[in-house]
This record gives sequence, C-alpha cells and structure tokens, in this order.
Amino acid sequence: METFSKLTSMLLHALETREPTVDLLDSFVDHWKSITNYYIDTTDDSRPVRQTDIPWHLRQMLDILVYEEKQQVEDTGPCLEYLLQHKLLETLCTLGKAQFPPGMSQQVLIFFSRFLSELQKHLLHMVNVYRPVQKLIRLCALPGSLTEKEEAQFLLVVCSRVKQDPHALIYVLELLDQSQQSGQASNHSTEPPQPCSQSDPSSSCSVQSESGLLSALLQLVKSQRAPVRLKAYESLLLLSGSSGELLSARTHLGELLAGRLTDLFSLLEGLEPGELQTWTHTEWSSQFSRRSADLRSEDPDHMTNFFCWFDFLDHLMREAPQVFVVKLVQCVHQLWLVEVLQPKLLHTCEQEVLVSTSVLCAAVRLVRSSSLLDQLVHFLLHTPTLTHLLLQHCDHISDQISMVSLSLVDELLQKPHGDILDVLVLGFLHSRSYLSLAAAGQEDRQPEDSEDSEDLEEDPFFFSDSQLLPPPHPPPHPPPLPPPAALGPADDVVNSFLCLVPVQVRSALLLQEGGYESYVHDAHTLVTQCQALSLSWDWPLGLPPPNPPSGEEEDFFEGHLLKVLFNRLGRILEQPYELNLQLTAVLSRLSAFSHPLLHEYLLNPYIHLSHCSRSLFSVLIRVMGELMQRTQQVSKMTDRLLDTRRHLLGLSHNTGLEHLTLLRGVIVLEEFCKELAAIAFVKLPLDQDRPTWTP
Repeated sequence: METFSKLTSMLLHALETREPTVDLLDSFVDHWKSITNYYIDTTDDSRPVRQTDIPWHLRQMLDILVYEEKQQVEDTGPCLEYLLQHKLLETLCTLGKAQFPPGMSQQVLIFFSRFLSELQKHLLHMVNVYRPVQKLIRLCALPGSLTEKEEAQFLLVVCSRVKQDPHALIYVLELLDQSQQSGQASNHSTEPPQPCSQSDPSSSCSVQSESGLLSALLQLVKSQRAPVRLKAYESLLLLSGSSGELLSARTHLGELLAGRLTDLFSLLEGLEPGELQTWTHTEWSSQFSRRSADLRSEDPDHMTNFFCWFDFLDHLMREAPQVFVVKLVQCVHQLWLVEVLQPKLLHTCEQEVLVSTSVLCAAVRLVRSSSLLDQLVHFLLHTPTLTHLLLQHCDHISDQISMVSLSLVDELLQKPHGDILDVLVLGFLHSRSYLSLAAAGQEDRQPEDSEDSEDLEEDPFFFSDSQLLPPPHPPPHPPPLPPPAALGPADDVVNSFLCLVPVQVRSALLLQEGGYESYVHDAHTLVTQCQALSLSWDWPLGLPPPNPPSGEEEDFFEGHLLKVLFNRLGRILEQPYELNLQLTAVLSRLSAFSHPLLHEYLLNPYIHLSHCSRSLFSVLIRVMGELMQRTQQVSKMTDRLLDTRRHLLGLSHNTGLEHLTLLRGVIVLEEFCKELAAIAFVKLPLDQDRPTWTP
C-alpha cells in the first residue's frame, strides 16, 4: 500500500510538470486500457483481483479525475468527458456483476464510492452516471453477499449526494418516465426531465418499493455486522431528509419503515413482560457505541432491535421534512397501531394483552417526536372502545395487567400533550358538580353548616362537607406534625393529610425516617416537572363557576380514570405492594399538576361534596376506617410493621407471611399521605390569592 502511495505521488508530481490537458488524458486512457487488456490477455480466471494491477489502475484513474477537477475551470474536463462518453462506469458495473476476476465487485464498489464522494460536481443527473449507479444498487444487499461493508459505504455515499442535490432522488430511485428516459438525446445530458403526473393513472411512473435503494437499505439494517447496520441507518436519515414531498408521494418508504417496525414487534411475543416494562430510554445509535471489534459478529436481541428501530423512527420524525413525517406517522398508525397492536390489546388472552400493553408503555416512555406522540395519544385516547378498555385494565383481575396499565397512564401523564389530562380527567371536573348545592351557592360556608348529611347513605365512614365521622373504636387523636414553616391557612390542609393515618399504625418515625419533611424535596421536583409540562396548555388561574348555578344537583361522574384509581385505592390493604406503589404514584402525579380543578378535587379536604360524590380525601377517610378495623386483628401490630418496613428497606430478611399484604398496605398509606402533604405544602403558597375565574 505504501508503494502504491509513493507511485501515485510521483505520477501526480510528474503530471504537474508536463502539459496538463494532453498528459492527463493520455495517462487516464492508458490506465483504462491496462485494465481492459487484462481481460484480453489473461487466461487465469481464478486469480483474485487483489493479485492483479486492476485496483492500482482504478486508484490512479480516480486520482487523475480529482486532480483534473481542481485544475479545470469549465464544467467537465477531458478525462471525465472520456469516462462519460465511453461509458466506463457501465463497463465497470458489468465487470463487477460478473465477479471477474474474483473480488472485482468489491473494487467496483470502492471506485464508485470514491468517484461520487471525492468529485465535487453533481453527477447523478447525468445518464451515464445514474444508470450504472442504478445497476450497482440492484446488486447490493443480495443474499449471501460478501461485500456488505463496501455496499453500505456505496449506498451511504449515494444518499449523501442525494442530500446535497435532492432533485437527484428521481434518478437514483428510478422514478423517471420511461418515455423521457428513452428520449434522452445526449449521453450525458444535464437537462432535468420532469416527473410524470401523479394524477394520471396511465402514467408509466411506478412507485418504487420492492427493489432498488430503499429495499437494499432496509435489508442492510438487518445485517449482523454493526458497522454495516450503522451506515444503513445513516443512509436512511440522509435520504429521508432530502425531498420529503417526493418520498411521501412517489415511494413506499413510509410503508417500508413502518413495516419493519411491525416485523420486529412480531418477534416480541415470547418475551417476559417484566423485561419490556423496565426497558430504559436507549438511543438508536447506542447499539453502535461500543468497540467495533466487539460488534463485528453481534446480533442484537429482539427487544433491542425493536426499541432501537422505534427510537430511530422517532429521531427521523424530528429531523425529516414535515410532509414526509405526516406520511410516516400515518403509516405507523395504520400498519402498527391499528392493524397489529389494537387487536392484541382487545384480545381475551391475558398474555397478549400484557405483552402488547408493556410494549406500548415503553413506547410512550421513549417517544420524543411531537408527531409520533400525537399519533400515540390519538390512538390511546380517541379510540372510544380502546380507551375505555385500557382504563378498565387498570382494575383488571390480573395484577400484572393492572400494574402495566397503571404504568401506561403514568407515562402518559409525563408527556407534553394537553389532550391527555383533558380527556382523562379535566373534562369530567369542569362542571364542578362534585360540589353540593350549598357549596355551589356559598363556597365560603363552614363545613359544620352543611344540611345534606341526613340524605347520605348510612355509611359510618362516608365523608361529605368536610365532616370526619370517627370509625368504631377510634384511636386517640395524634398531635399534628408541624410543617417546616408556618403557612397560615395552608397548615390545615397539610395537617389534614398528615393526621389521616392513626398514630398506632405509624412506623416511619420509629425507624427515625423523619416526617413528611423528607418528602418536600421530591414533591418540589414533581410539582416543578408538572408545571413545566403545563406551561403551554393555557390553563386558567382560577376555578370556573359551579354548574348548574341553581336547581337540582347534577349527577357527578369523576371519569373512568379517577373511578378506577379511587376503586383501587379503596382496596389498597389487599393489593400487592408494587401495584400500590404504582397506584399512589399516579395519584401523586395528578395532584402535582397546577390546574385549579385538580387542586380542589384532589388536595382540598374541605370541599362540600354533593350527594354520593367522592374525592381523594374522602376515599382515604374510608380506607382509614377499614384499616383500623382490620389491624385490630393483628397481634403485636407495631412490631410487625417495623419488621415489614425493615424488610422493604432491605434491612431484614426475616418477616412473617401472615398479614404481609395488609402490613405493606398500611406502610404505603402512611407514605402516600406524607407525599400528598408535601405536595400540598409545595403548591399552596403558589395557589394562594389567585385571581377569580376568567373564562
């Protein structure tokens, strides 16, 4: 190799000292004739091309072309003109296809790659360039190919040139009208033909899909060699950023990309749902970040392939022209979400539902493109049958399905899309019909003035108009835990949540974990995140007027989501620990949003509830009543709680199985009430002295 470099330098130095035009062309022609003479003179058809002078002659020809371009003022120098007029590229393409001598295809791919990348002129519009390029593209990504590396580099160079000159896409993808192709007068005419009409059904322009550049790239992304896959990914990014209108109207690229996602999804059916649920955000390019030597023969697992491809599409949608993005998201919505994922979500088989919901949950967590997020939200929240079913799954007989469905809701609530909260919660609260008529007419009336309690159902733990009825055998009322700083009226709200858990079943302080103050930092982070999400959603600063203003009370429905969450919260003492953590995480996140309706309905213990309405605080009151009844049946309650808490903290491995679910539920309730108190502590200073509602 060093000898060849020296010879090249000597040749170019000699060329510079001689008459450039004539000598360059003579040298160029001599090198070409040396290549053609080899085929005339040789009798050994098994000798590898690397053992011949052909690679050296090809490199010299390229060096001459590059040097000539730097010296020439006019568009086409004599050497390039010779290459075009004598169809040298066509001949090389034929020699590469014939694989004579053995390994010739590799040398041809290298020559084409250097020819297109090192020459600065736009050449792909010339017929004697784009035709051999088209032929060489058809030879790429064939089964059993031994030149994947060179093929991937060649296609990357082609896509790079298309990115620089988007009009060249119609030549590379063979989208020219056949009559226009046959009517080319010059062998290398630079007159750009016009694409044929889309509206003419008899047009000979066909949509390119099954063969050519697109299918070659889609085949190379499946390669077991990481460098090959990386170049294929990069080529698709370059291609999609070239001519969005042409790609969306004249190719099946959107369908091919979405089809690849569907194919990879079909391979996930046998995976464990737990693996899918814990998949972290991984950039598509991260699979190529390790050393190439380690990845040379690596074949990623199905989950890595699927989520890296999903992240790649998400990345592409953030960078591609909008007209192509619209086409691509439509293909993803129809081919994957509607035709593949939706039937699995509606399936009666629990495993099908579990796997598909787990994949969807991870997809929502990973998505960053606003266009793809729009499609996911539309699919989940604007498909009535599916939306209702997904929310029902939060209260499924299978704890695993309930868990992953609650996780999906939690992931949705973390996305910057205003429709999510509007559809799931706010649309049901806007009338404020959860307030009693007394509260609607006089919102500042004290709780003890309520006259509606006599109409309530005979439930000793029913909470209405801020009246807390004591449960049977009530414990001594514990002293309130003071907030970190005096907040005036905020003290009552904070202490209302802190005092919900009876003192007999509190265990955190016994382990010196402290009070709710330790939660304030996390609550501040959560509230800040939620406020950042909602800044652009144009939320009101005050509450809307109660509706109806007069007359009979309107029946209140909290919405399918809050109904499911409240029902689940009511069974917190009999549910798995992990499920309870996810349930309370969703409720905490909802409480942290700054919309005044959410603040009133979820964090105000003193609202006057209408007949048979319930709020977060009223549900917690009922749970505490049940808690006191059930814990009376547990001997050595304090010791058992301490053992359970130590076990959850990893400080102990010995805990009895008896009443374990109940004990864990009590601990989750204690922590949840402190979380709500901390959220109220963070939010209340921000919510005081709000202006009145302005529609």
